[in-house]
Order: sequence, then C-alpha cells, then structure tokens
Amino acid sequence: MAMVDISDKPEVFREATATGTIKLKTETIRLINEGKIAKGDPLQTAKIAGILAAKRTSTLIPLCHPLPLTNVEIKIRILDKTTVHVASTVKTKAQTGVEMEALVATAVSLLTIWDMVKQYEKDVKGEYPSTAIEGIRVVKKIKEGIPSERKRKKA
Repeated sequence: MAMVDISDKPEVFREATATGTIKLKTETIRLINEGKIAKGDPLQTAKIAGILAAKRTSTLIPLCHPLPLTNVEIKIRILDKTTVHVASTVKTKAQTGVEMEALVATAVSLLTIWDMVKQYEKDVKGEYPSTAIEGIRVVKKIKEGIPSERKRKKA
C-alpha cells in the first residue's frame, strides 16, 4: 500500500463540488427557520465545520495527499419541509484533485447539522427513524491548465 506518486504531475487549477442532503422532521426544520435550536444555528455551524473538515481531509483519509486549498465554499439551503441540502466547492492549484476534500466537507457539514438537531429528531425510544443523510456525491470536477485539455474545451 502506498500513496499515488504525483511528483511528475504539473500543478494546475482544480475544483470539485460535492452535494448531499439530510432528511429531518418537519418540526425540526421549523425550529431551524425560527432560530430556536438550543445549540445555536446549525446551518452556520455546519458551514464552519465543513471548511475545517476540507482542510483536514488528508488526516482523515489515510492515502489522501495534503493539498494547499485556495478556497472552500459551503452552501446550505433548506429545500422543503424535511430536507436540507449541502453543496461544498473546493479549489486548489495542485498536482492532484480535490474531490475527497469536497466529499469530506459535505459529509461533515451534514453530520454537524445532525449533531445540532438530534435532540429534536429522536423518537420516544431515543432513535432516529426519520433522520437520514443521503446522496453524497461529486457533482462537478474541473481540471485546467494542461494544454491538451484547453484545446479540447475550445473544440
């Protein structure tokens, strides 16, 4: 087992966006909208957690290269009465991509929301029958700066 050797790869601009959702009770969404979550604002806290997570990806994923991130943006919005959507976009100029950083940022943002609202999500047995994190995936990947790729984009 070893890290992939990227020594000979050129540094180029790279960007990745990952998204995911969390299903919550209607009442929990109402409490978020009204600013009545006891721990504070879960959406703002999740943004900070996602940014921190992206910056620490190589310490969480064993064979992931540490990257100099140039930007991390976390967008969180309530889609409907039961769904919160997270989109994490990560940018760098490096020898390898930032898909893992975007995925980790999205996952940790969603987990942070769960943590901050879990007291409202539990049923009488202390379980979470309606709470679910779903659909975490990379939805966009950009790699620029290599001449052959620039030519293909213009064609």
